[in-house]
Amino acid sequence: MGRKKKEVVEEKSVCEEPVEEKRKIKDISELPGVGEKTAEKMKASGYTDLMSVAAASASELGERIEMGEATATKVIQAAREAMEMGFETAERVMKRREKIGRITTGSEELDKLLGGGVETQSIVEAHGAFGSAKSQLAFQLAVSVQLPKEKGGLGKKAFFVDTEGTFRPERIIQIAKAKGLDEQKTLKGIYVARAYNSDHQILLVDKLKEEVKKKNVGLIIIDSLTSAFRSDYTGRGTLAARQQKLNRHLHDLQRLADVNNVAIYVTNQVMANPGILFGDPTRPIGGHILGHQATFRLYLRKSKGEKRIARLIDSPHLPEGECVFLVNDKGIEDAS
Repeated sequence: MGRKKKEVVEEKSVCEEPVEEKRKIKDISELPGVGEKTAEKMKASGYTDLMSVAAASASELGERIEMGEATATKVIQAAREAMEMGFETAERVMKRREKIGRITTGSEELDKLLGGGVETQSIVEAHGAFGSAKSQLAFQLAVSVQLPKEKGGLGKKAFFVDTEGTFRPERIIQIAKAKGLDEQKTLKGIYVARAYNSDHQILLVDKLKEEVKKKNVGLIIIDSLTSAFRSDYTGRGTLAARQQKLNRHLHDLQRLADVNNVAIYVTNQVMANPGILFGDPTRPIGGHILGHQATFRLYLRKSKGEKRIARLIDSPHLPEGECVFLVNDKGIEDAS
């Protein structure tokens, strides 16, 4: 009887041995299947942390670092498990949103319309006819992002993808001078690339994955987003291919915004809808794909003289509304 009792006790003690806890992965070099050389290659390709790996697709990761798709899938899955990318409370989401930065547009009224300025982790799309201040707002934001936080900036630099050959450093100097900033330092804080077609535009954004953190960038501007796509894909027969390509491009931009906590500002062309007899026939290019993917949509239009009108037509949490602002030699300012 005593012997049986002893056996039970011994069996219980074996069962109660502590299970070794799984070591928490903190760096991409610790991911299964990733050695030191692979980690270096990943970091050189823009996959600098677990979030950037977790947000990637297997085909993209495999292609960029010459890794088999099956291995890439395992690496991504491990990164997602390490990041605990499951459901979380709205309270935690709110705390994460408190880290979002905002860039002033130069106009308090326009900032108010956007909930405090152009925010990071979002895509702000501005569309309107020529002369409606789409590019002027891009120039202003490229300067504003370099301001310290207490003055409405992020203290960071900007990437400017120019698809229409409209970037003018002279305008940057004008705005910087009006803000009392060092003109040469402001110019050095903006990295400009000319995109000659849609493939080149996509390639430039792909390259930004490697450069955003290296160069301390807080804002990415594309002026204009749809111009090259519209030029490369003409006719109804190419519409599906164009929209698929644009959709992937927009998802890449949103991922850049989320992973690196940067703001994305894109301008968009418009066309007139002849079927509309009453009201404004102006419609933005890009269709539903751009409409769904843009976080904030602004419709800009001319008014009298230097005045412009901005209408917020879509936002996840802000009401529709309008405001008036000025475009002058100092940049963008309040009308009153």
